[in-house]
Formats: sequence, structure tokens, C-alpha cells
Amino acid sequence: MKNATIPARFYETADARRRFGDRLDRLAPFLLRVDPAADAVVEAFASMPSGQGFRLLEAALARGIDHVANDAPAELRALFAAVDHVPVWVDWDAVNRGGAAFLRTGVLGAVLLAMQSLVRGYASPGGNKPLVFSGRLREQAGRRLGETSRFVYAVSQANGMRRAGEGFAITVKVRIMHAQVRRLIRASGRWQTSLWGEPINQHDMAATALLFSVEVLDGLDKLGYHVPPDQREDLVHLWRYAAYVSGVEPELIPGSYAEARRLIEMIFATQGAPDDDSRMLVDALVTHGIRSARSDSERRRAERVMAVFCGVSRAVLGEALAEQLGLARQSPLLAVPLLRAVAAASSRAHALPSLQDLALDLGGRYWQRAIAVGLGGRPADFAPPERFADGQT
Repeated sequence: MKNATIPARFYETADARRRFGDRLDRLAPFLLRVDPAADAVVEAFASMPSGQGFRLLEAALARGIDHVANDAPAELRALFAAVDHVPVWVDWDAVNRGGAAFLRTGVLGAVLLAMQSLVRGYASPGGNKPLVFSGRLREQAGRRLGETSRFVYAVSQANGMRRAGEGFAITVKVRIMHAQVRRLIRASGRWQTSLWGEPINQHDMAATALLFSVEVLDGLDKLGYHVPPDQREDLVHLWRYAAYVSGVEPELIPGSYAEARRLIEMIFATQGAPDDDSRMLVDALVTHGIRSARSDSERRRAERVMAVFCGVSRAVLGEALAEQLGLARQSPLLAVPLLRAVAAASSRAHALPSLQDLALDLGGRYWQRAIAVGLGGRPADFAPPERFADGQT
């Protein structure tokens, strides 16, 4: 019998119990756990003049916490004492190899980030609620994709997760941004912990790292792009460290591809069916190009791209989930088979040592262009919001 204190969003089915046993009992409580260190930082920032806390955070990231020790609150110093510590299990070569393996996938990885990873995240009827509370779901869809792409690209760059790396800095900023969103949600008085758990909880924080690693690998498999076993482990290792810096508790950070696969299957098996918010978020994602078109030709192009992307999403998510999410059935007849052929050929080419550097360079260039377009000339600073888009503080 389900524990009465466990949020209603945790669906324990007979099949899930058969597959995972008492591991379900150990996973569910993480829906009620958050990130006390980051929460303490945003509470301290709230007592300062507007923007001062974020400026201290940026200075500490750029020059070290000692540079701002006289001005930084104790809570910020405690956070940096944690994130500046590199666990003994971190293998920097593996971290860099994992990022390179992902960036070599280029446009394929980018499409899967949007049409598998983000869509899978939106499909969670409990996990999607913080986004719903943030407001302006349709207006911000393209911006959310651009910022997520910026984050993933920075994490994946060579040495991006080193202390002076941009990926490390953005990861810490995102952690603080999430803590502030959590603070605003709690202050709204509208959050229902008994239904959804805590906002941006440990369970969902861990799921994010899995969506950007093992779930992308699953999509690549389904499209015919083969990632060798050692590179799979490297990509999981990269996001293991990113999860650590993000504030995920060690118990929820898988140490191998097999562990990561098992954990995400547990999460999917217990999250319940997509809801109306899931469908609204997915629709906003897939139609944002159409809505932002400035001419008839741009609109027609965006409609063609959307049709292909929906076809890809159906291919990797499966028809059942795609139907639940309301994904359009408009993909050109040969689009997905052609993409599979290109993906398979690309994976064979990328396996050749002589082509790996070229593939990495081309993949990086694609990501840079895509991010520039997605952000529309407005840099992503990952600053914590002072209020939600609907004006609530």
C-alpha cells in the first residue's frame, strides 16, 4: 500500500512494483526533498538590494569565493565550499570525452534534446508544474529551448565543467535560479505539495540529468546512431558530475549507464500519464517557430520543420506517448527513414578516428548557430527571477 505521505503524483502500479520492488519505496521520498544549500542562498539574497546577490554570485564564479569573502553571506560561502570540492570519482578525461561524444552528434543531438528530452520532461504531470507556475508558457517556449541549449552546450564543451569553465558557472547559476523559482512558488500559496511533491525536488533534479544523458542515448539508438559503450559511460559520467554541481544528492546520481537506465525507467514507470499542462507545453515547443514567423515563407518553412520534428518525436517516444501528448501526425512520408539513414551513416563516419575532430568541429558550429538563433540576440544570463511572468512575487 502506498505511504499516505507520498505525493499523489507518484503512481505505484503492480507492474512497477514487480519490476523495481522496494526501490520504489526508497525513490518516492525524494519528491519531498529539495536543495537546502541553494535555498539558504536565495533567502540571504532576498535581504539584499535587488541584483546584489547575483552580482556576488557572478564574481565568486569568475574570481573565486575568497574574492568576495568580505561581502558574501555565510550561505554563499557554504555553497561554494561544496561546489568547489571535486569528488575523487571525477575523471576529467571521461568528462571531456562525454561532452565530445554528444557534440559530435550535431543537429541530431539538438533535435533529440528538444523532441525527446524536453518533451519527456514536459510529459511528467508533476514535474512540469514549476514551469506552469512560471507563466507565459507559449511566449517563452523558444526562449526556454534556447537557454536549455546554451546550458547543455556549455556543459558539453572541453573543460566546460572545470572550475573556470562556462559549463560549471552556468550549472551553479541554474541551481540558484531553481532555488529562487522554488521560493517564489512557495510564496504564491498555490502550490499543492500533497499532489506534486516539493517544487523542483530531488527526484526531478535527478531526472533532468538523466534526460540529458541516458535518454538522449536512447533516442540516438532508435534513430540508428550507434554510440560505443565506452562513450555512453563517458556521457553518463559528464552528467553525473553536472548533477553533483546542481545539488542532486549522491544517492540519486548513477555511477554507470546501467544504473542510469534503471533509474530513469523507474521514474517513467511511476510518473503517471501526461496532463493538459503537458500537452500545452509540448504544443508551445513544437509551434514556437510558426508563431514567431515574420513572413509567409518563414511560416511555411517552420511548418515543414515542425512536421519533421513531430515525426522524430513519435519515432523515439513511441506512438502511445505521442498520442497522449497530442503530437501531430504530419511528418513527410520519407522524412524519418531518411533521417535514420543519415544517422546511421554519420555514426559509422564518426567512428573513424580521422573524422572525429571534424565531426566535433562541425557539431560545435551547429550548436553555436542554433543557440544564437534561439536566443534571438538576447544573451542568457541565468539570473534568478524576482517575480514570475504574471507579476507574482
